Amino acid sequence: MTETEARAEICRVGRSLFERGYVHATAGNISVRLADGYLITPTDACLGALAPERLARLDARGRQVSGERASKTIALHRRIYEASAATGAPARCVIHTHSTHLVACSLRADPAREELLPPLTPYFVMKVGRVPHIAYHRPGAPEAAEAVAEAIARHAAAGHPIRAVMLARLGPNVWHESPAAAMATLEELEETARLWMLCGQGLQAPAAPLTEAQIDELRRAFNASW
Repeated sequence: MTETEARAEICRVGRSLFERGYVHATAGNISVRLADGYLITPTDACLGALAPERLARLDARGRQVSGERASKTIALHRRIYEASAATGAPARCVIHTHSTHLVACSLRADPAREELLPPLTPYFVMKVGRVPHIAYHRPGAPEAAEAVAEAIARHAAAGHPIRAVMLARLGPNVWHESPAAAMATLEELEETARLWMLCGQGLQAPAAPLTEAQIDELRRAFNASW
């Protein structure tokens, strides 16, 4: 798609996700890889109120050239684009949300399982696939980006490329060949998480709260007032 079409599609998908409750407030972000760079939603933007001309435009090296300030998650998105290119199924769009049932699953996930969800339904297997559960890192942490890239490479080497990861306590990152395809994958993933929570099978007691060290990191990185 052209850059103009990509801008319009990011806004359409963002509005759809917001109106249906997949994202809330200013949580979540969407990016698209262009031939010569990237588009990504601005930092602290509401996905339900995006404007095409205000999206952040970055060059191929990730340097911003126009639009409002890019979301801090562009580093993670770029690692996903780079890592997925080596799997034969390169990402063209990445969507990150804080979808309710997926975060709930993360908070109650079995720490012995590498993946967030078992193969519950045929459409989860066909449309989503395996979803590695990435250990907690603060939002925007470079360690999270590296862990995601490693998971992409590891699963590709094992013969089952992935389309999604779950960042512990934060939310999923889903990627595909277009915003519409990535949104459909996210929808299937969140629905599977909802079914898993309704069944209540294989779930542990809720995770302990963030540690004081983790909270202090958020104070230093984001001026959190906790």
